Amino acid sequence: MSVKSAMVMAAGLGTRMRPLTNDRPKPMVMLAGKPLLDHCLDQLRLAQIGKIVVNVHYLPEQVEAHLAAHAQDFDVHVSDERGLLLETGGGLVKAAPFLPEEPFFCINSDNIWIDGPSNSLCNLAAHWDGDMMDALLLVVPRERAHCHSGRGDFFVGDDGRLQRRGIHDFAPFVYIGIQLISHRLLEGAPDGPFSTNVLWDRAIANGRLYAIEHQGDWFDIGSPQAIKPAEAALNAHFVANG
Repeated sequence: MSVKSAMVMAAGLGTRMRPLTNDRPKPMVMLAGKPLLDHCLDQLRLAQIGKIVVNVHYLPEQVEAHLAAHAQDFDVHVSDERGLLLETGGGLVKAAPFLPEEPFFCINSDNIWIDGPSNSLCNLAAHWDGDMMDALLLVVPRERAHCHSGRGDFFVGDDGRLQRRGIHDFAPFVYIGIQLISHRLLEGAPDGPFSTNVLWDRAIANGRLYAIEHQGDWFDIGSPQAIKPAEAALNAHFVANG
């Protein structure tokens, strides 16, 4: 199927990225010669996404000014969270009226990923089943989650349904900040700030949270120390692929 629109999460405080975020929001931190946000926008452009909603909170004027330079490629709407940071779930709810299409992508603006044999966003769209799914997440095996020290987020069943790590010490898959969402996921959502985990847990209970495996590599840009390894991998990928 063809997905037309995307929510780009760009409102976080970026506290773990200090001192790089002392004077700029995390999406504007430079990696391989351009802001993290531009790496995300490049991927959306490749997937032929026409409309994007970008939420802002910390130093929002920098993000807004930068988005103006991309107006020729996207229909851009800014979801303003200056007054109150709404977290991931609340940010989705606020932005949803500007994303009437069904379904839509939701992508963290600080994601750095390298595609495998096919475009990862197009692969998500190809696996979407609106009758079965409220959300379809992109996950990666822990061994391909670079610069990431977490214990894993999910188990993926043979049918693609997700279960939490729960009581286990480790789970094999890490969520990489990319998902395809139905507006059904947001029905009955709480007011104010809350995490998308609230919505996911409800979808898990209803058997409607699914995932597919990312076939390439992913980099967790959670600290300044992750910048150089991600740059090296990107440069090697570009050299290998011309």
